[in-house]
Amino acid sequence: MSEAFEGPRYLVSFGPKRVPHCFTDVLILGGGLAGLRAALAVDPRLSVTVVTKDDLRSSSSQWAQGGIAGVVDPEDRFDNHVADTLVAGGGLCHDDVVNAVVREAPARIAELIAWGTRFDARDGALELGREGGHSHHRIVHALGDATGREVMRAVIERTRKLDNLSVWPDTFTIDLVTDGGRCRGAIVWNPAHGKTIVWARRTILATGGAGQLYRESTNPPGASGDGMAVAWRAGAELRDMEFMQFHPTVLYIAGGARSLITEAVRGAGAYLVDRDGRRFMPEFDPRAELAPRDVVSRAITVVMHRTHHASVYLDLSHLDPATVRGRFPGMAELCAKFGLDLARDRIPVRPGAHYMIGGVTVDADGRTSVPGLFAAGEVTSSGLHGANRLASNSLLEGLVYGGRAGEAAAAEVLAAGADDFRIPPLSHPRLPEANGDGAAALDLGDIRNSLQALMWRHVGVERSGESLAEALDLVEGWCRYVLPQQFAAPEGWQLQNMLEVARLMIRSALERQETRGVHFRADFPEVDPRWKSHLSWHRGTPGPSVEPLVGGA
Repeated sequence: MSEAFEGPRYLVSFGPKRVPHCFTDVLILGGGLAGLRAALAVDPRLSVTVVTKDDLRSSSSQWAQGGIAGVVDPEDRFDNHVADTLVAGGGLCHDDVVNAVVREAPARIAELIAWGTRFDARDGALELGREGGHSHHRIVHALGDATGREVMRAVIERTRKLDNLSVWPDTFTIDLVTDGGRCRGAIVWNPAHGKTIVWARRTILATGGAGQLYRESTNPPGASGDGMAVAWRAGAELRDMEFMQFHPTVLYIAGGARSLITEAVRGAGAYLVDRDGRRFMPEFDPRAELAPRDVVSRAITVVMHRTHHASVYLDLSHLDPATVRGRFPGMAELCAKFGLDLARDRIPVRPGAHYMIGGVTVDADGRTSVPGLFAAGEVTSSGLHGANRLASNSLLEGLVYGGRAGEAAAAEVLAAGADDFRIPPLSHPRLPEANGDGAAALDLGDIRNSLQALMWRHVGVERSGESLAEALDLVEGWCRYVLPQQFAAPEGWQLQNMLEVARLMIRSALERQETRGVHFRADFPEVDPRWKSHLSWHRGTPGPSVEPLVGGA
């Protein structure tokens, strides 16, 4: 393997006399559920600026289909939800985090209802679904299979009532600005104004995941790991980067977007069958189609290899057609575009990159290892998900940690007073200003496509030491000539971020010589108790720190 190349601290030059400045009390980077929930939690006496690289309706939260897990049924218990989360997490969940988040879930769901979210109901009571890994029906959902869209509609409407909030759409965050190890805001860019330094007394990262590092992904185009990369360059600790969750059932049709088929379809009774129509999940797990996602994804991969076929199939033909179409209208409409009847035809599916479990390490209030910087949602590693996320715990995490981060950041600002707000001298932005644009010398689309294909082949559902080492050599080579470039537009910065995050993911996957949760090593196929540990990464160090998990489950 080639020696690691460490990229620059900042991707662009931004001498403070050359760019405009903006000031805010709390800067939130990301406009999904975690970011907007944070904005709603900030004390109204403080100014809040939300920066999002698309608009508020383009986040991964908007795409969420399944729902939000919470104990709202009298027949269910908090201990049941906790136990299900711990079992799915493969021994790396933090008990205290899981207990706290699960017990907060009913209040967060009630809060959404109070804000106008219209969850599906029957006979005056919430209609609860069940998904893989859950022992009870506890998933609240909306519009059948479009929960994220409805939740975001209500939350966006709520944020529009905030007098202290400004939203900057179509604005790309290039880097966090630090001084003396403390986060002071960010350097951002948009087509209208170019680069701007946004000075902030506290900053909250809520930029989402990194599914776009893979050729097959359920994530929107913006999910390219930008928040993890900017935190990494700013000196934040990143943790558990080997754990990318692959959703088992992604629609696999030539020419079609890789759309997720919600886990609730299996919860409603759908079977997974091979090319010959044979149901196969019972041979892999007694929970069959309702096993956790890592088990189902691995089983599908085995069956595709065994049958020499590019997909497996979801079969709902044994269920009532009217019920299927009524419960999953969005999925039925999507399948119909390709001449498929969700209720009667076999639907081709295969795994796709879905949810980044690792990320920026945070404490119970969303604080990172960088003073002044908080984080919430998929960009983080909070201890809730362990080595494999339980279905429908993601929107819940965004709600809980978004609220906590917003409250904690505001409390720090109010406690610090006016003396906390000053402009540092900024002695270390890279100078001089680059002439031209590095994109002119490189085919960025080709590098991005090559990276996505490489990650899918070598860092996908099944991994091996030899394959990972080959991937790392290739990514290190790309880093050597892409990271030093100064680009003038988001396409280049996004590629640099993807390379930084991909390299960390590959290095982490090489280090963890066992199989645990979503991380399957074909050359180390068993769980190894010696690896009941977090792998934590710090910029400037040659390898990870291995932190044994004491008391976790």
